[in-house]
Amino acid sequence: MTTRRDLMKQGVAAAIGLGLPPDLYARISARPGPRPNLEVALKAARWIARSRQITEHGLAWPANPLDPKSVGLDLYNGMPGVVLFQLELFNATKDPTYLRDAESAADHLLALLPAQGPDSEAGLYTGLAGIAYVLDAVARTTGQKKRREGAAHAFALLTGRAKKVGSTEGIEWNEVSDIIAGSAGIGLTLLDRYRRTGAHDLLESAKAAGRRLIEIGSPEEGGLTWLMSPTFKRNMPNFSHGTAGVSYFLATLYGETHEQAFLDAALAGAKYLQSIATVKDGATTIRHHDGDGKDLYYLSWCHGPVGTARLFYRLSEVTGDDQWLEWLRSLSKGITTSGIPEQRTPGFWNNVGQCCGNTGVSEYFLDLHRIYHDLRSLDFARRVTANTLARATEDGDGIKWIQAENRVEPQNLVAQTGLMQGAAGIGLYFLRLDAFERKKKPSVRLPDSPFA
Repeated sequence: MTTRRDLMKQGVAAAIGLGLPPDLYARISARPGPRPNLEVALKAARWIARSRQITEHGLAWPANPLDPKSVGLDLYNGMPGVVLFQLELFNATKDPTYLRDAESAADHLLALLPAQGPDSEAGLYTGLAGIAYVLDAVARTTGQKKRREGAAHAFALLTGRAKKVGSTEGIEWNEVSDIIAGSAGIGLTLLDRYRRTGAHDLLESAKAAGRRLIEIGSPEEGGLTWLMSPTFKRNMPNFSHGTAGVSYFLATLYGETHEQAFLDAALAGAKYLQSIATVKDGATTIRHHDGDGKDLYYLSWCHGPVGTARLFYRLSEVTGDDQWLEWLRSLSKGITTSGIPEQRTPGFWNNVGQCCGNTGVSEYFLDLHRIYHDLRSLDFARRVTANTLARATEDGDGIKWIQAENRVEPQNLVAQTGLMQGAAGIGLYFLRLDAFERKKKPSVRLPDSPFA
């Protein structure tokens, strides 16, 4: 059975407001105060800190504290996600300890950059693009010349590894098209830095990646679709590995360039998704994959409405056409009418992480409330947040979340430290909720997020 890892390689008042029993909140928050969501994040940080490793270059954290050798360099499960959490903790608390840890971990990443050769992973969530993004985030926070030069070096390595391919002056880093490991995610990373620096070469590389993606799109159902790679034949149409993610990148690229070919391809991807959508009573879901997955519906970021709705939000932005917001609302309703978080489904199992579970859902609805001031979205975000807290496990002075990363391996339960499947990603959400309640902005915004 193919797993996600295989695919990657290829205050009490606040508690009551969340619908969380006050006695449970008191157990989770050892120091209840005026910022209860910050307290949750701090407890997650204390649990992560126990597994920190001093290396010859700096600082690192294993993905699984029970396996000290599980230190990874990928943004998905590895130590770069913990660095982002440390940066947001510094932003929320101004405690220099967190910034020092982030800088020390950046030193470790910089020291290992020479090992990121042409055969290494390049993707946003699997390799060099994610490392470059995190080094850039550290540089922006510190403002130090050394950090800026390190980030610039990482991006130079990334653009230098692109290969010219096809008949449209396109480029790619591997045969993968998607957000997780391929050109769509890498392209979004280049655009993210381009917006901050104005470096024209980054925009040109993103455009070349977009041209290649258009070239390899497959006509289907009156639109276009993209497989994750030519050698992986399962069509997974949603955000992380399929058409929704590629189309989202192309729509974002159009927003930067106003080149019609990018918008036309993004609209063709949206048309394909609309043609295969399951719509019932105004609620929309899109299957996990073709064939035997036609009745399997995920609900969070990777293969669910949380991720796929980003395309329709982006299309509404770049076209000014509100019809796309109707699809965003319908996809959102597909989540709120599903029975989660109290009921678990085949596509929403024992997982509370950013990728597949609760946290991806609650952050999405918090973003919707921030943009549209819809109280129902905020209420749903709070409901899912309460469920996430109820699933936490106290561990000394910290908290962790023990969960199944993969739907196909429900017996494989582990508490991880990283971004998309672990405490760093969950802690980041609680810091964003804390920032929202204080009318502040978080400092960390991932390249694939349309929500400023």
